[in-house]
Amino acid sequence: METVNVAIVYYSATGTVHALARAAAEGAEKAGADVRLRKIAEPAPPEVIDTRPEWAQHVRDTADVPVATVDDLAWADAVLFGTPTRFGNPASPLRAFIEAAGPLWFQGKLADKVYSAFTASNTAHGGQESTILALANTFYHWGGIIVPPGYTDPIQFQSGNPYGASHVAGEGPVSEVALQSARHQARRVTETAAAFKTGRAA
Repeated sequence: METVNVAIVYYSATGTVHALARAAAEGAEKAGADVRLRKIAEPAPPEVIDTRPEWAQHVRDTADVPVATVDDLAWADAVLFGTPTRFGNPASPLRAFIEAAGPLWFQGKLADKVYSAFTASNTAHGGQESTILALANTFYHWGGIIVPPGYTDPIQFQSGNPYGASHVAGEGPVSEVALQSARHQARRVTETAAAFKTGRAA
């Protein structure tokens, strides 16, 4: 199998999406990918972050995670984006990062890559599907190859979300089902990117 570069780019305020991102990194690595796990820089000022202890704790806990740059998108053969849902849409820090990739898009350097997305919401039916679908609109514009998990593994019948791995944060810590779903999704993305890369080289 062709070795592929997989970037996992995520925004997480309190750690839920971070947990999914780490599971996705595990799945991609197990499938043989070179992986970059990258967080979106936290734009909120410290005085706002400190109003929520779990937010402040997460910032401290992930201080060693490299911050995403558009160079990570250029490097990657496949990208998985992770974001909490905000009123049924991706969180604004991730959107700002995506919009900063305009010059790469204009040069055609975001086309022909594999893209996928995962998310979390505080409540069931709290905008998870619409958040992932909103990210897909960007992937269409980029000329990307969208690879969802679908129901391509038994774990997906437990997670119930064919659009992308997801978790309801209001129900507690990220479940093992959600983590397994994220691993499967990243593995499928890696395998698809490898097949595409091999086919283009033939």
